[in-house]
Parts: sequence; structure tokens; C-alpha cells
Amino acid sequence: MNEIPSQTEISDQIAALRRQTFTLLLALIIVSGTLTVFLYRQASLTRRDIAAVKPQATQIIQAFTQNGPNIQNFVKELAAFGVTHPDFQPILKKYGIAPTNAAAPKK
Repeated sequence: MNEIPSQTEISDQIAALRRQTFTLLLALIIVSGTLTVFLYRQASLTRRDIAAVKPQATQIIQAFTQNGPNIQNFVKELAAFGVTHPDFQPILKKYGIAPTNAAAPKK
């Protein structure tokens, strides 16, 4: 049943394992190289996209910073409106605006 393999069979098996190991290492090097080239290409494309979008983003951020106090004022007015008009409160809750407890502005 369990016969002992001969010396030639063992050396043939070792040679086959060496060839298989070499083939797998070669495949690993090829896959790693391909992945490296792909990731380098993606990084360079992303760098180029960021450089193209950066001026527009800077302009938008500056506009938001300049209009920040006006936006805060508008949100406060919406919260005050929600205090006097209960039907409007679900809309405020939907957008995360908490109604203020301050008295509503008089007309």
C-alpha cells in the first residue's frame, strides 16, 4: 500500500516543484509589475485632475467663506420662522435645523 518512492521519483518531484515555484514567482513578478504600472498611471491622472480642479475649488471655497455670515443669518431666520409656524418644523428637522426658542421677529 504505502510503498516508498525511489530516488529518481523523488528527484523528479523536486524538479517539478522547482519549475512550479519558478513559474509562480515569475507570474507574481509580472502581476506585481502590472499592478505597479496601473497604480502609477492612476496616481498621475489623479494628480492632473486635482491640478485642473483646484482653481475652481478655491474660488468656490472663497465664495462660501465670504457668504458664510449671510448663510448663518438665513438659517437663524428659518429657525425663527419655524417657531411661529409649526407646519414648517418637519422641513427644518429634515435638514437638521433646530428651531430657536427666541421670540420670533415682529412684523
